[in-house]
Amino acid sequence: MAKGEGAESGSAAGLLPTSILQAGERPAQKEPKKQQQLSICNKLCYAVGGAPYQVTGCALGFFLQIYLLDVAQVDPFSASIILFVGRAWDAITDPLVGFCISKSSWTRLGRLMPWIIFSTPLAIIAYFLIWFVPDFPRGQALWYLLFYCLFETLVTCFHVPYSALTMFISTEQSERDSATAYRMTVEVMGTVLGTAIQGQIVGQADTPCLQDPNDSAVVSEGVNRTHSTTSLKETQNAYLLAAGVIASIYVICAVILTVGVREQREPYKTQQAEHMSFFRGLRLVMSHGPYVKLITGFLFTSLAFMLVEGNFALFCTYTLGFRNEFQNLLLAIMLSATFTIPIWQWFLTRFGKKTAVYIGISSAVPFLILVAFMESNLIVTYVVAVAAGISVAAAFLLPWSMLPDVIDDFHLKQPHSRGTEPIFFSFYVFFTKFASGVSLGISTLSLDFAGYQTRGCSQPAHVKFTLKMLVTIAPIVLILLGLLLFRLYPIDEEKRRQNKKALQALRDEASSSGCSDTDSTELASIL
Repeated sequence: MAKGEGAESGSAAGLLPTSILQAGERPAQKEPKKQQQLSICNKLCYAVGGAPYQVTGCALGFFLQIYLLDVAQVDPFSASIILFVGRAWDAITDPLVGFCISKSSWTRLGRLMPWIIFSTPLAIIAYFLIWFVPDFPRGQALWYLLFYCLFETLVTCFHVPYSALTMFISTEQSERDSATAYRMTVEVMGTVLGTAIQGQIVGQADTPCLQDPNDSAVVSEGVNRTHSTTSLKETQNAYLLAAGVIASIYVICAVILTVGVREQREPYKTQQAEHMSFFRGLRLVMSHGPYVKLITGFLFTSLAFMLVEGNFALFCTYTLGFRNEFQNLLLAIMLSATFTIPIWQWFLTRFGKKTAVYIGISSAVPFLILVAFMESNLIVTYVVAVAAGISVAAAFLLPWSMLPDVIDDFHLKQPHSRGTEPIFFSFYVFFTKFASGVSLGISTLSLDFAGYQTRGCSQPAHVKFTLKMLVTIAPIVLILLGLLLFRLYPIDEEKRRQNKKALQALRDEASSSGCSDTDSTELASIL
């Protein structure tokens, strides 16, 4: 794509810079460059691209654990290995993909878009196979591990470049923040969609459970079922149907993103930036203080919500006793989060992002305490679910709204560095995913040690207590630790305004002084 706004329209003569047409004569005065504004359509198309990751991630995060244990009938130890290795591999692929992207050349579609386009068809095939139960029981664990890791690799090839695309849809910080708010709204709607599709389709087919899992005769032949006479095979087919619907949404969103968004080049970095090795870029990124403090704080808060996400279905089913309601409770949480995203966007622009972090994320603590100590009550649980969605919305929006501020601060301190944006985003995702893999592996292993009974209609008291600790007490501790770390984060609203002015001055200087030095390169690119 040629540099500058509107560079691809008009005649060839109109495209040529004035200094070239006048044989090297520099224009007496250069008109100030217009600030690039994104249309609502551009922002919506960009935002839709965040839905595939959230729809699939929500389905896997909420349902994979209970699917492996009660539908695929994988033993708890093997399930813990699948969940840990899958998430850990997913974490490792983020910096690897970030490295490959940083080495990618600019193409007609951009530097990031080709990754999104070519990973999509393979990702939906791998996703569908995750929810397929193979006929060979001995190799089931290996099957799920293989396709889980494969899908996470391919969805990383989609999501890392998409996340980095935030920095390349506009040079204006306010436009990026606005597009991020659109994106977060759509992503939370994606979680609602993932929860609704997976939960409602699967919820229509109750998984048969065993009244006495130790009775081998019952296990080998007909089983005692509760609430439904639906066979296990029909439950497996319900999971496949949900996977097919979600895979279709993945494709549609990828097409809309590709057609509706154009990747922009950063003018001053294109002209002045030096090429940098990945490891040098990584060293610079990881030595940038604001970035380290930001990802450390969000590491703990994200881990708290991931613990809740991974164990919520089992917690509702066995600890609260709402076997047929957990999908509706998930839907209530996500709907509440969707409606409050615009409120948090207004709040952070009015009162600042750090204030939004403290108030938004800490608001989950009272409701987690209430869940920990209250008796099983469906109405109270729904009220808590709606209130918890408010905090979930803040946890969704704030990390992705604050990362561009950190990158802008880095660009001011390292003005000649190029190609580090994927490193910033990929390593943030790396740390959160690796931690979530550890948490899911440990939590599933804890259930095994507590005596979890596969396909049991009820669980021992130790299992119920373990689930309550994993969904309430542990997340509360992690949230409090994360909020303490956020006190060290140095970029407040005043610092953010200073950075914005400094970056704009740098862009203006590059546009005026660097124009003639790059005219011949631009002419060759146009031709």
